[in-house]
Amino acid sequence: MNTLSVLVDFQNIFSPFNLNTLIDFILAFIALLVLNMFVDFFAKRKFVHFSLAAFSLVYLLADIFILTSLKLCSMIIIGVISIVAIFVNLAETRYIFANKFSQRTNDKGLNKKVTNVDNLYSHEDLYKTINETVLYLSKHKIGAIITFERKDNLTDISKNGTLLYAPVNYELLITIFYPGTRLHDGAVVIRGNTILAASVYYTPSTKPLIGKYGSRHRAAIGISDICDAITVVVSEETGRISIAYNGELESFTPETFYNSFVNMMSETDVLSADKSSGGKELEE
Repeated sequence: MNTLSVLVDFQNIFSPFNLNTLIDFILAFIALLVLNMFVDFFAKRKFVHFSLAAFSLVYLLADIFILTSLKLCSMIIIGVISIVAIFVNLAETRYIFANKFSQRTNDKGLNKKVTNVDNLYSHEDLYKTINETVLYLSKHKIGAIITFERKDNLTDISKNGTLLYAPVNYELLITIFYPGTRLHDGAVVIRGNTILAASVYYTPSTKPLIGKYGSRHRAAIGISDICDAITVVVSEETGRISIAYNGELESFTPETFYNSFVNMMSETDVLSADKSSGGKELEE
């Protein structure tokens, strides 16, 4: 009788209910390990999107197979990922929402101001002006960061700086970045052929970089992570010239900068808005 009881108890250990609980516990533990991975790599946007999609699927499966612990863990992890992603990338989140909901209303008057000035310049003049400016800044080791807006609107991000609506001009750019001036810290944002704003601050990238890079380079990578803008950076310490685009940073010599810059601007069609508008207000 006792032997039979032991066998019954032994069988109960592996009954469907207990086996289900064991699987539930193991999967919940794995889910927590993945959450730890997310905390280490939360700055990577693609990982955030993948994590949310994956744990949403896990939550659904846990609900179907009645895995209570895994279901609870999945729900908590989805909430944690969402909250961390929003607060860590708060500036980017503001940019996304502002770009979606306020771009149409905010840019009508702004584009009227900008496009009239753009017609005074050709693309070649703009490139030569930027090249002359960057080479001067590099030679004299004056730190600078210049961002060129493409299709993604930078109006909201520019508002944390000083709005200028001024034509791109060599003397003006040199003056802005000259040490000691009120606008020399931060970035200059250029839309078309117009300086939209100066002293604009970006959220620096937290990704590991090979070599020594300062706050300007990390800021340039940071803005390139969240939009399609092209950003030119001049190092204050070494005079090194770099270009940040699509989350990557590449360095150039004074001799190779101009051709590389022109090719990149042409390939990404940074001034396509000017071509399509013909000097008129951009349509919605």
